[in-house]
Amino acid sequence: MLSQISSSIDKPIRLVSKKKILLVEDEVLFARAVVKRLQKAGFECEHAESLHDARLLIKQFEPDMVLLDMRLPDGNGIDLLPEFVAKNINIIVMTAYGDVTDAVNAIKLGAIDYLKKPIDLEELLLIIQKNEKTTELQTSLDYSRQRDTLANESVQLIGESAAMQSVRQQITRIAQLSALSDAVQPTVLITGETGTGKDVVARYLHASCVNHDKPFVHVDCASLPAELIESELFGNEKGAFTNAVASRPGLIESAEDGTLFLDEIGELPLGLQAKLLNVLERRMVRRLGSTKERPVHARIIAATNRDLYQMSNEGRFRSDLYYRLNVITMQMPPLRDRSQDVILLANYFRQMTEKRYALPHHEFSPTALIAIQQYRWPGNVREMRHQISRAVLMCTQPVISEHDLGLPQVGHLPAGPAAAANEAQLTLDGAEKAMLLSALEQARNNVSKAARILGITRMTMRYRMDKHGISV
Repeated sequence: MLSQISSSIDKPIRLVSKKKILLVEDEVLFARAVVKRLQKAGFECEHAESLHDARLLIKQFEPDMVLLDMRLPDGNGIDLLPEFVAKNINIIVMTAYGDVTDAVNAIKLGAIDYLKKPIDLEELLLIIQKNEKTTELQTSLDYSRQRDTLANESVQLIGESAAMQSVRQQITRIAQLSALSDAVQPTVLITGETGTGKDVVARYLHASCVNHDKPFVHVDCASLPAELIESELFGNEKGAFTNAVASRPGLIESAEDGTLFLDEIGELPLGLQAKLLNVLERRMVRRLGSTKERPVHARIIAATNRDLYQMSNEGRFRSDLYYRLNVITMQMPPLRDRSQDVILLANYFRQMTEKRYALPHHEFSPTALIAIQQYRWPGNVREMRHQISRAVLMCTQPVISEHDLGLPQVGHLPAGPAAAANEAQLTLDGAEKAMLLSALEQARNNVSKAARILGITRMTMRYRMDKHGISV
């Protein structure tokens, strides 16, 4: 028991943060000693001798913690517990009567700990310190989860092309499977070129499923240091290796019952592929240096820009792991195959950049829109995001020109409606008319939708259609 700890500790315990503590205690001499010791340890401390005084101080002082005696002149301290718990205040109860019944009831009502009198002051400080660390860790975890939840909720899949409609349909089906059963969800493998948005799809998939309020842990297998990757993934016990000064969970454990996203899974060393396969098969993980196995409840999503089938045939990727990952496969199309989405994405990134940096509204010039459609975007959506953001940030005029984009020159226009702006027609008016016709075709003659594609208002769209004699 902590109550057996001697009060003759040489160095007093000091806490970095200055917290407020309310002591509710009717024994004046004992209360003075406690207040003095807590103030010496760096706390702000107030003392109440009754339930009535405590109710007054709780409003004025707004404490972070309450040290609450059970037997008070005007009632039992347990009567105050619901009021304190409702205000998210941590409570440690104190009782001088060997019977622990009151303490057990207090714990059930929300108290974090209890002490039996006579109370050792250093023991009290140790318990407060332990509670402070626990509270900080929980607050950090709650913040992290809230941040990840907000990040996942804000994820959007931009695009109306057939390829993106197919991706959405697959996500909807996977979300339905998640809702139908509590069984372990099948693994999902997302493939595609670099920059096609595999990580966005993984987050969107997580946000669409029933576990969207649970952790989303993103593991970049390509960036983890080779000498640390095993402990990062699986965790370790204290002393498992030279620098293992404390036990710590790995990223697999940290996903809890949320989602573990293994990005660039093709870069995982062969030796660790066998351990990962074991985790996927048995849904158990064992930390380095431990003999205890812990269950894995997280959904597993993997992504790669490599051809894992070919790698497995060449012996560079375990075939059994490939087949275990390849339960549900989603192929992300390159941007060059999503011509219908190009202008839509460009306007989305423009608007996001303007919003993020509180910039005024911009528009793309007709020739800039043609350049965006002509360009092949070898870096896919990621390249477009950076190029458009740079153009918006550096452009000092309300209209972003082709020059502002900084894209390589293309010698010919793409096939389709934009081809109407041939070399003889490639004037500003001709280019503008070509873009209007292209947007209207994509929107199936829906003027409002075409205006959104071009990033202009419906009124502006109508004005420019009239200007060029375009009717639908």
